[in-house]
Amino acid sequence: MSADANDLGYQSQKRRVPHPRRVFVFAARVGNIKPLSVLLIKRSATRRLLLAGLLLLACFAAAGAHTAYAAESLLNKKAPEFSRITLNGGRVDLASLRGKVVLLDFWATWCASCQVEMPTFVQWQRQYGPQGLQVIGISMDDDPALARKLSAKLKLNYPVAMGDEKLGELYGGVLGLPLTYLIDRHGKVRAKFQGETDLKTIEKQLKALLAEP
Repeated sequence: MSADANDLGYQSQKRRVPHPRRVFVFAARVGNIKPLSVLLIKRSATRRLLLAGLLLLACFAAAGAHTAYAAESLLNKKAPEFSRITLNGGRVDLASLRGKVVLLDFWATWCASCQVEMPTFVQWQRQYGPQGLQVIGISMDDDPALARKLSAKLKLNYPVAMGDEKLGELYGGVLGLPLTYLIDRHGKVRAKFQGETDLKTIEKQLKALLAEP
């Protein structure tokens, strides 16, 4: 056989070598392994799910950042005004309390830390009321009956009204309880306390505000 014939036979053998991808697909079918196309589709779907999850997390993060900013931006600014019917049928109107220092307390019956603070607020209302303090409680419970029952149990001596999402948004979003604001005699928010807080810290700032004209 000539050298040319040998070369042609060699080239022919080369052309008959199966493509690696075809071998993989054939082996996958024989070995009951999923074909490459299926694997690629699954990977693509996984990527889409991951991207969707990341976008969702980004949206939550942006919403949380906006709410936190809204809450912080209230400091040293005019407190959002509201008027609500109290649990005993009266009315509490923040605008009518100009000239008083207001302790605005957001709470709920299921909040243990709230119930620890509230007896002290009763004491402060009694002690500092003559100096111009007015405590206002805002219950974030869904059922007024629960708030009314706890108010009677703790013998609250200050007005309590029911809160809702609208009122919560005015104060930057109530994301955790207790949430307490101190508002000065001119209606400006001067301090914010989120979560369980040392009551002596709140009282110190409260007394400082009472001392201001």
